[in-house]
Amino acid sequence: MSKLNLSVAIGDYDRNRPLIDGAVQIDGVDPVFMTLPPEEIFFRAFRSEDFDICECSLSSFTVKTAAGNCPYVGVPAFVSRMFRHTSMYVRTDRIKKPQDLKGKKVGLPEYQLTANVWARSILEDDFGVKPKDIHWIRGGIEHAGRPEKISIKLPKGVRLDNAPEGRTISELLAKGEIDGFMAPRAPAVSSKNIGWLFRDPVAAAKDYYKRTKIFPIMHLIGIRRTLVDKHPWLPAAVQKAFEQSKAAAVAHLLDTAATKVTMPFVEERLSEARELMGEDFWPYGFEANRKTLETFLRHHHAQGLSSRLLKAEELFHPSTLESFKI
Repeated sequence: MSKLNLSVAIGDYDRNRPLIDGAVQIDGVDPVFMTLPPEEIFFRAFRSEDFDICECSLSSFTVKTAAGNCPYVGVPAFVSRMFRHTSMYVRTDRIKKPQDLKGKKVGLPEYQLTANVWARSILEDDFGVKPKDIHWIRGGIEHAGRPEKISIKLPKGVRLDNAPEGRTISELLAKGEIDGFMAPRAPAVSSKNIGWLFRDPVAAAKDYYKRTKIFPIMHLIGIRRTLVDKHPWLPAAVQKAFEQSKAAAVAHLLDTAATKVTMPFVEERLSEARELMGEDFWPYGFEANRKTLETFLRHHHAQGLSSRLLKAEELFHPSTLESFKI
């Protein structure tokens, strides 16, 4: 049987490189890899369905799945994860703690970005600051006029306005016209009066994990739905390959006889991660991530981004819900 010739768009991460360089194969697939920035992958995936297999924003994927029009079938290979305590910046001359954000203006590039869903969940669950407590200002980080790429209908009481024409949220923060900034990337300005909301975000994230056991998921893998309809074996094959690729990357990272990462103290940071989070500190698979997914879906729906509260199983192909033994 000839292999399927498929396009695969993913980020150039260490956990993907064994796939990209061919050390790990996807059974039955002859892939053409494209390593692209996440923003480009997401835009092309959901606007024009350019890829057969691709990295997907968890938030956009959830919006589309809840609406019943997602062009991709999910695979629980979570190629991007991040604690989002580092995505909240404030005017430190006026905001001293999360509760100070009540009644204030916070800029963001898009309301529905996965990072922002997680950041708002932290503010609400840990500090009682709800989305309706903040006046949200949407605009580009570096370039003015960024729109919301996926149509959303926010709950009653949540106020979201566009930044003034020609202005960026970085500029508004620098000039003190907004009080905070929430985004996957840092603001495009620096000032002694601009800093993280959590002065020690690593300590805050470790405390969060100890209490919740949640390592926030940003991206999953999607496969074009029409392909899965024709080849129902494909999702399990893709999941297996991404699991093997991640396992190879972790093994490579653990070989510290000659450090593979251009950074000192890698061995010590690995030891700290395992002490806090266990041997498999970056888990793939459905059951190992059920709680994290359910927490995200609950907040995503409550924040008005998904039209109904999804069950976590609805995001993924049934064949990928069982654990893979690598």
